[in-house]
Amino acid sequence: MAQQKRLAVVTGAARGIGKAITLELLAQGREVAGLDLNAKQLKELEKCASEAGYSVITKCVDITKTSELCEILNALAKEHGGIGILVNNAGITRDKLMMQMEEDDYDLLMAVNLKAAFMATKTVIRSMIRNKFGRIVNISSVAGVMGQAGSTNYAASKAGLIGMTKSIVREVAKKNITANCIAPGFILTEMTKVLPDMVKDAAKQVIPARSFGSPEDVAKAVAFLASDDSGYINGQVLCVDGGMAM
Repeated sequence: MAQQKRLAVVTGAARGIGKAITLELLAQGREVAGLDLNAKQLKELEKCASEAGYSVITKCVDITKTSELCEILNALAKEHGGIGILVNNAGITRDKLMMQMEEDDYDLLMAVNLKAAFMATKTVIRSMIRNKFGRIVNISSVAGVMGQAGSTNYAASKAGLIGMTKSIVREVAKKNITANCIAPGFILTEMTKVLPDMVKDAAKQVIPARSFGSPEDVAKAVAFLASDDSGYINGQVLCVDGGMAM
C-alpha cells in the first residue's frame, strides 16, 4: 500500500537510534524533519541522507526551550499542511544511585525525556486532529517497563512516556490518531559501544536472544507504527529487546 505524503518529525535525529529512524522513514518515501541540538551531527545526517539519494529537513534546537521547540513545530506544520508523524526519540541519561543523584540531574533529564515529548505532542496534535490523521511514536525503554538500578530518573521518564501515550489514545483515537511506544532494550549505539566488555557480557546473559539490537531494528519497528498499515494498533508498548523484558 502506497504511503501518503505526510511530514514526519523526529527529535534527537542526528545520531544513533534517531538517525536510523530518520533514514528509514526517508527510505520509505516520507518527508522528514530531523530535530537535534548538535548542529555538526545534523550536517552529517544531511550528508548521509544525500549520499543515499534523499533530502532531509534539519532544525537545530534545544528541545528544553519549549517555546522555541513549539515555534519550529508550528512553522513546519504551517509550511507542510500539518505534521502527520511525530517520533519523540530525544533522550539523555544521568545515571547515579538514587541516594547520590542531584536534583539538577533529575530536572534536566525530565525536561529532555518527558516534558519536551509532552510539549511536542501537544503542539502537533492540533494539525493531526484537523487532518484526521496522526501517528505518534514515543521511544521509551525497557527501563521504563522493568525499572533499572542506578537510573531511577531515566526509568521514571520512560515509564512516564508510556503513561502519556496511553492517555493520549483515550483522548484522540477517534480522530484517526494512534500513539504507541517502542521500548528498546540493549541497542548498540555510540553510547553503549564504549561500555566495558564485562558490562556487555553481563547484559547478554539477561537477553534470551544472547545478542544486542541495532538502531535499525528499532527504526523498522517505528516505521511500521508510523505507517498507514498500523491504524488499529493503539496504546501499545512494543519491546524491541530480544526478549529481555518479557
